[in-house]
Order: sequence, then structure tokens, then C-alpha cells
Amino acid sequence: MATIAGITGNQVAAGTDKYKEIMYQYATSSYVKEDRMSPAMIIQPRNKKDISLTLKYAKSQKIAVAIRTGGHQYSGASSTKAPNIQLDLKKTFRGPDDQKIFEADGKAYVRTSVSWSLGAFNEYLGKHKVFVPHGQCENVHIGGHVQTGGYGQLGRSFGLFGDHVRSLELVDHEGEVKEVTRTSDPELFYALLGGSPGNLGVITHFTIEVYRDSDYQGSLGLKSLFWYDTETLNRLLDMLVEMSDNENFPRNYDFCISVLSSSFQLLDLVPDVDTKMRLEFPDIYGDNDIPFWPRTIVVYAQWVPFDKNDVPDMDWFNRIRKGSLFDLPVQKKPMSKLTNDWIFKNVREFEHPYVKRTHVTNSKTLGKDGWASWVTKRIDAIVKPNDNRCYLSAQLQCFGGKNSKFATNANNGTSFSWRDTTIGCTLDCFYGEGAKDSAEKWHKINDAEGIDPNHGKFSKEDRRVLWGSYGNFDLDASWKLYYEDEAKYKRLHNARKAADPDGIFTPNTFCVKR
Repeated sequence: MATIAGITGNQVAAGTDKYKEIMYQYATSSYVKEDRMSPAMIIQPRNKKDISLTLKYAKSQKIAVAIRTGGHQYSGASSTKAPNIQLDLKKTFRGPDDQKIFEADGKAYVRTSVSWSLGAFNEYLGKHKVFVPHGQCENVHIGGHVQTGGYGQLGRSFGLFGDHVRSLELVDHEGEVKEVTRTSDPELFYALLGGSPGNLGVITHFTIEVYRDSDYQGSLGLKSLFWYDTETLNRLLDMLVEMSDNENFPRNYDFCISVLSSSFQLLDLVPDVDTKMRLEFPDIYGDNDIPFWPRTIVVYAQWVPFDKNDVPDMDWFNRIRKGSLFDLPVQKKPMSKLTNDWIFKNVREFEHPYVKRTHVTNSKTLGKDGWASWVTKRIDAIVKPNDNRCYLSAQLQCFGGKNSKFATNANNGTSFSWRDTTIGCTLDCFYGEGAKDSAEKWHKINDAEGIDPNHGKFSKEDRRVLWGSYGNFDLDASWKLYYEDEAKYKRLHNARKAADPDGIFTPNTFCVKR
């Protein structure tokens, strides 16, 4: 493919050694047969002018452009296939002017580029003693993260990452640079935050409102670690359900349970237990000092004060940590340090392809419906066998209640879906050679029993999230799985039609119809 005149950044054509090195995405090994991540060329722009030239070239050639910052979308939607091309913004905007904190009208804000990883962004906030809710995967980049919500540990207490965006800067379909706010262009602002990620323009920077540590003094966090067993898992899930079924549960609390198969790099989640592990469980480290971790349960729990009269329920924390390894204490830390504690330091859970599922539910009768015991049995069916070559990374988290900011942030000008969510459930099954069929069969049972309009243990409706898509890669054909109603989808369709009249931001079928 011919290079684009005037671009100062790298232009890497298919078939070159460099191309093989940079085309890889998180989803690559899981979608080999689908061949949806093989662009004709990858452009690594140095600046906005390079982006503009790329878009003008695409328009002249009647091809489309995929936009990538980190490349972590579960189905590979931030890539494309030839003759289309990909804009890789991973390193484009990392200069001293691409992260700036400032104050206005008594509030704190950060203007940031999309090129920073979540880990780097969190580190910057920590240096300035401020925080904002965001996800937990260190190497996810915040360009895609902000457009798909930014689900994370602070979901109940503060809402989504994207809820805090106040303006976005982008290069539009004509190659022009513009700023978008809820006031200046409410329809585009709405669509950019939750609508059709990467299909409305090339976002380069955004300004986000952040919180000061000093305004939330006394915040508490707990990491608890357990060797996996079904009794412990069921007990913890009962607590999660108790929380989600209680409409009046205080906003102050966040609670997330992870279940991990053996060989997961556990110290990426709880690095502070390395010394204790070596002393109490030396066999884990073996003769070569390389640990092989057993199956585990990891719990993150948090309390944050919103009023000077707020008092934490320490019995709630003590119930969680009962029987945990090393009996790790509840720690009082500034919120910026707690948000760093919740980050997973690994690049990938397991070095295998996967069959993934993320669903959310609005059920308030999970206790009555027996979901905790049902999902415990389903998890055990894949985690317990030693020779099935399947590896689970599961995450189950409470978002619900009338006090939850996940819910009360609805109607804030964004289009993030399923604001009445009570629990989010991610069940990611990685598989070794020859075990894909086992992973798919396990998920097929989960889907059939967990999601059903009459007898679903988890949800009466199939509700999915854009960052965790699976199955049908045609978003227009499957929009009911990702958006609440037709009126919303039509509104997003109209925004897409206006923002992408020539189809240059339509690199694959996982897009709202234009």
C-alpha cells in the first residue's frame, strides 16, 4: 500500500516485520479465523496534522479508519482489515502538555490525552493527590476506556470514569480540530460517551473533573485473599447479593470479588503478600523460585466518607475478611492511593486465547432466586478440574441501589447503558490447546441457565457492555443487547450519520448504523 504524503509519523504496511510487531491486540489470538484485525497499514501519527491527513486520504480512497489507543476491546473492534487502515495513538500524545491539572470555580480538573495508559494516568493523579473513578487494568489506555464507560471499583461510590468528562477534543471527518461539550454539541457529546466508540471522530484529549483526597479523609480499603473453595465463595457472594438486593444500602461502600484459576500471577493483584507467602507457603515457589499459584479468591472492599458524620461499619469488613489468608487488615488510606491499590498490574490474565462473557443485571431478587449458589456451582465446574486446560478470571461486583452514583448519574448527558444495574458479572474463560470446545460448552450452560425471561438465575434480559462484547459482531443487528430501547439507538444513529457522512469511521460492523 502506498504511503500517505506529508505524514511525519510511522506508516507501517502489512507484510513487514514491524507490522507483525505492532498489529497485535488483546483479542488477536482469540479471533484468528475471523481475520478482523489485519489493516492494510498502521499509522502512528505524531500530531493532529498527521491524523487529519490520514482522514483526508481515507476519504479520497473511500476506505475507513480504525482508531486504537490500547487495543484491549474484547472482540478487536479497535482494529480493521484491508483495505482499511488503523490509526495507532498509543504513543502520539505523551508530551508535557498532554497532562495538566487545573482548578476552576472551586473544582479540580485534569486535561489529558488519550495516549496514556490507565496506570500512568492514575500515577499522575496520585502525584497531585486527586482521584477519579476508573477501571482496574493497568495497560488499558484511556481513549477507549472513556468512551465505553470506565467501569471500576468506585462504581457505586462515584460512578463511571466517563461520567466525569466535561469536554472532548477531536479531529472530525473533515480533518478539522474541534472541542465538544454538553453545551456546544449535546448530541455528539451524548454519542461520544457511551454510543459508538471510535466511530464519531478521532478523540485526542479530554478534560475530566477529579476529586481531592483532602475532601474524603478517612477512606478505608481492604484486600482479602483466600484459597479457593466453594463454601468461601458462596459466603462472599451471599454478602454481595445482600448488598445488591438492598435498595437502601449506603453509597459509601464498594465491593468486588475475583475468582482466579491456578497459575494466575497473583502478585499482580496483591503484591504486598509476597514475603508472607514465602514464609508460610514455601512450596508454592518451588526450587527455581518461580511461584505457581493455586486457585484463589481475591476481594476488594472500600468505604469512603461523604459527610463528617459518616461512620464505617467495621463488622461489614470483618465479615468479608473472615478466614482470609494472613488476615490482612483494613487500611486507612487517601483515595488516590486506594484507586492505585485496585489496579491489576498484569498485561494479560493468562497467556491463552479466551471465550469471554460480561453481563449486567437489574435484578433485585438474586437472593430469592438462588444466584449465589448457582454461580458458585458454575464457577466450580470450570475451576475445580485440574486437567481441563481452562483458566478462569471472574469478576463480580455490586453497582446497585438508589444511592449508587452509577444509577444517579443517569441523564447527565452521556449515553452509557443499563444505569439500573445491580451487579456486573464477568466470566472470562481462557483455554489451552484443544480446550476451546470445553470453554464454549461451559458458557453455553451459563447463558441458558443464567439469562432467561422466565427462569434466568442472573437476569431476565441479555444485557451486555460495549467494552466486553462477544457473539454477533454486527452491532446494528444486535443493538438490543447493548442499548435500552429503539429511541436511544435511533438518537445514536442520527449522531453517527452527522459525524461520519462518508463512512471513514466505519472500519468494521461493530458500529452503530450511520
